[in-house]
Amino acid sequence: MPGLMALRRRAEADKPLQGAKIIGCTHITAQTAVLVETLAALGASVRWSACNIYSTQNEVAAALAECGFPIYAWKGENEDDFWWCIDKCINAEGWQPNMILDDGGDATHWLLKKYPAMFNMVKGIVEESVTGVHRLYQLSKSGKLTVPAMNVNDSVTKTKFDNLYSCRESILDALKRTTDVMFGGKQVLICGYGEVGKGCSQALKGLGAIVSVTEIDPICALQACLRTPELTWEKVRSQVEHIIWPDGKRIIMLAEGRLVNLSCSSVPSFVVSITATTQALALIELFNAPTGRYKQDVYLLPKKMDEYVASLHLPNFDAHLTELTDDQAKYLGLNKAGPFKPNYYRY
Repeated sequence: MPGLMALRRRAEADKPLQGAKIIGCTHITAQTAVLVETLAALGASVRWSACNIYSTQNEVAAALAECGFPIYAWKGENEDDFWWCIDKCINAEGWQPNMILDDGGDATHWLLKKYPAMFNMVKGIVEESVTGVHRLYQLSKSGKLTVPAMNVNDSVTKTKFDNLYSCRESILDALKRTTDVMFGGKQVLICGYGEVGKGCSQALKGLGAIVSVTEIDPICALQACLRTPELTWEKVRSQVEHIIWPDGKRIIMLAEGRLVNLSCSSVPSFVVSITATTQALALIELFNAPTGRYKQDVYLLPKKMDEYVASLHLPNFDAHLTELTDDQAKYLGLNKAGPFKPNYYRY
């Protein structure tokens, strides 16, 4: 986690999150532990639950709890357990959250639904997933979003390194670990061609698979019909099931359709460092923003912060930036310290 540790070293003395009380609802892995410890080192008080019933690493949750952090999560929760954990994370005597760090929008949803007065006291929400961001935009459109929110999912560093570069490795790793399938010559259908779909397509094609893509969001339709009585679910092994149609057609379902790269495999620490650093900076920005800078809406991470996240990770490659001269900066119409690209530039 080089970038996150660099941020901790630079900001720890200033304690930019002093007074922040953060609800975290994310995957709980070894990398998450570094994020939790970093937020605490920057002055925050944190309570944590899991955003996925399969991705919690129990040894990490136990270690964080032993260090004094309130952690409510374990691998293999059922639906009731999942919501109980989020509620315990939120509802604590003598402790009221003022920031939310969410992955999927479940903590935001639960706080708004069950504790609306408490939700209105929150200073900001940081959301890192496509699903959670979509839910935030829906709340904003309907006028129910009463606090500012930061969409870090669409930050350039998160989109490229996590969604594209990482998923083309971690998802393929999870598929091979769980199925023991040789992908050369296999016909593979990828539903959706966003950054994740692009990365998976590249990796599968590299393995010799015949790749087809659909792009009209069939995932929701699949979720709506998988548990119908006509389909038979046959457990193969942990988090691997066959779904069998009446005509004998079958598919292999991993982790019940949840995030397979975190449920059945892992994500490289370097990639998680980029995402976690982005999350930490977004929390610092929203928590310390003067009144009026952010209204009750969803915002993208400022471009300069995106560039700062990237710069924190450059030393890991022994890379050094070339600095513009005054004349070059003037000619290009840029500040020598950045930002170097307009907000609409996608790299």
